[in-house]
Amino acid sequence: MPKDAAVEEFAGLVRALKARDGRSYEALGRRLSVSASTLHRYCSGATVPEEFAVVGRLALLCGADEEERRALEAAWTEADRARRRAASPAPVPSPVPVPAAPEPHPEPSVPEPGPGPAPDPTAPDPTAPDPTAPEAPRVRPRRGAPAPLLVAAAVALVVLALAAALLGRPTRTASAPAPAPASTPPGRTAAPLPFTWSVGSQLWEGGCGHTYLVDRAPRAVAPPPVAADSGAWAGTHGAVHGGEALVRITVQGRSPSDAVVLHALHVRVVDRAAPLPWNAYRMDNGCGGAVTPRHFAVDLDRPRPLARSVDGLDASGAEVRKIPAVSFPYKVTSSDPEELLVSARTAGCDCRWYLELEWSAGGRTGTVRITDGGKPFRTSGTRGRPAYVYDSAEGRWITDSDSGQTG
Repeated sequence: MPKDAAVEEFAGLVRALKARDGRSYEALGRRLSVSASTLHRYCSGATVPEEFAVVGRLALLCGADEEERRALEAAWTEADRARRRAASPAPVPSPVPVPAAPEPHPEPSVPEPGPGPAPDPTAPDPTAPDPTAPEAPRVRPRRGAPAPLLVAAAVALVVLALAAALLGRPTRTASAPAPAPASTPPGRTAAPLPFTWSVGSQLWEGGCGHTYLVDRAPRAVAPPPVAADSGAWAGTHGAVHGGEALVRITVQGRSPSDAVVLHALHVRVVDRAAPLPWNAYRMDNGCGGAVTPRHFAVDLDRPRPLARSVDGLDASGAEVRKIPAVSFPYKVTSSDPEELLVSARTAGCDCRWYLELEWSAGGRTGTVRITDGGKPFRTSGTRGRPAYVYDSAEGRWITDSDSGQTG
């Protein structure tokens, strides 16, 4: 792959991750410990990072899955090769102009009178030839005969130097694309999961109680939607879960007989920041559900959050009935799916997080990353933020104090 194409492919993947996250270069750069200008150069292809670590952190922060991360690492490897080739471009061509061998050409013309002085009729005149005689006999017998050989050797040297230069270059350019096929197959040839899963991230407690943080004044916020339309409402307003996020994971096996065992659910926090300084809008007006399902409680404010199994409550009858929590492992088949409800709470951070589900089936084991459509889930504390509820009689958002509610 040509250098520019390799770098551009890598830069395109980095740009896609940055666009998916939605934060500015400066905000993302702070999380990655690089400057905004450096991150911009990565995205534009002007610079290729010397190590993959910073790109790996970006992929994690932006919620890239394992296949995307492998593709990103393969693209970085090719771009880094191109960067290294550009840094040391042409040490080979310099030996080409070395052929100084043709210099023996002028010398063969000197021995032309060589064989003449050899006869001895001029012996009675020893004084005249004396100064020149010592040099002439020694040079002529040695250089006169091999002169054509020296010329041929010089020509051979030139030919060999040119051949080395011409043959040396193709071997370098041809070797560059060779690793590409080896780096692409791993992510694409993996066997499919023995189960399917889906996630719902816009759930409300009891179907009517939830709080969103929105960076808008009350008059610019639409009335609260019904729970089924909460995703569209939150997307339009750029809303973030306030205080708590409810996530439902539905897992179903592909076979009616071969069960998939779910072993554990892990929580990974990829970013912590101060709670958002936005207004809090409550989707309920004091409503409450009769049934609280069993779920996994997650405290995002802990240094290492855990998914802890919690009992549910059923208050729909004359007496409140406890719904016992069920801990891992679970078994799922195509006819016996499982729903896992996760309640992730925070009071002191703007947290971005995802889940990892460990599984095994038929001698295979693995871990699936659960994200919010490819991005981390996001929950921010609401403590001290102005809180509003909707007054349907007046058709406007009012504060808690105006509505007679607190907290």
